[in-house]
Amino acid sequence: MADVLSTIGEGFKQALLMTYEVWWALVLGFAISGIVQAWVPRERIEGALSGGGFLPVAKATGLGAASSSCSYAAIAIAKSLFQKGASAVTALSFQFASTNLVWELGLVMWVLIGWQFALAEFVGGVILIALMAVLLRFFVSPRLEEQARRHAQEAQEGHVHDHGGGDAWTAVAQNFRADWTMLWKEITVGFLLAGFIGLLGDNFFNFLFVTDAPAAVRTIENVLVGPLIAILSFVCSIGNVPLAAVLWSGGISFAGVIAFIFADLIVLTIVAAYRKYYGTVFALRITALMFVTIVIAALIVDGLFGLAGLIPTGPRPSRADVFGSVEVDYKLFLNLLGLAVFAALMWRSRRSRV
Repeated sequence: MADVLSTIGEGFKQALLMTYEVWWALVLGFAISGIVQAWVPRERIEGALSGGGFLPVAKATGLGAASSSCSYAAIAIAKSLFQKGASAVTALSFQFASTNLVWELGLVMWVLIGWQFALAEFVGGVILIALMAVLLRFFVSPRLEEQARRHAQEAQEGHVHDHGGGDAWTAVAQNFRADWTMLWKEITVGFLLAGFIGLLGDNFFNFLFVTDAPAAVRTIENVLVGPLIAILSFVCSIGNVPLAAVLWSGGISFAGVIAFIFADLIVLTIVAAYRKYYGTVFALRITALMFVTIVIAALIVDGLFGLAGLIPTGPRPSRADVFGSVEVDYKLFLNLLGLAVFAALMWRSRRSRV
């Protein structure tokens, strides 16, 4: 009984540590989403991010790279952009950029598993966006895209109260609260499951990966299994880097790690959020699109890095290197700031409802 309680306690501890890693990014992302919804005119979004040409996609990519690195926050912001008139290709470009082209994700990856993975994440992020832009219309028709936009607009109306002529920050707070109301259950369940999955030993993961087959077969199997593990692990962008380190130490290939990291936008809780935002059909289509682009992009990155001799061959990280602890550093202050912003916006939204 004591061992069971100890295991449960350790699982909760790791869930809290993962949450600690990304709390500030979550709050920042949802705050940006609230600002986009309240302050940015629909006509401006339509003009900048509508259509599927190079310039709108490039703008969306730059906007994503400059925003939050958390998957849950990224999809909330992308939903806001999509509601305001952004095209599906630019909204998805924003999501991929926000979770693959941000400096904090690369920094965490560099520290835990090496600079080669950080570089692969950035190179692969660009490849993901290019592939998605090319393949989108094979999965999503213009008619389905507009149906999804109407669904997103109607879903938001069901969660946001009338601002009743309140000031701009009241509108931001109302939208901030609405996004948390829609997704807090998915986020909570996701981090709890991630904490307990992190307790599984290397042997649990080892049997999932082909290790004694030809290199090509092993690579293909790993890039298919990596996203499946991510889908079931419920971990968002920065939070899945420690699990990627666990997989790397457990024997998965370079391509498998990259595919796993790319797949943070198709975990089950996020797919459930897509369904709430856009409807079932659109959610399933964009999930299938992302899976296909993730697998292809991981194979391309592995091939490029193999040719350049950049795939790591040195010692892999131990389990002791994977999970850290709360310390007095920049993350502590960022999380305290995030807590203050969360409390202030929730208080303001609650006050406006009285």
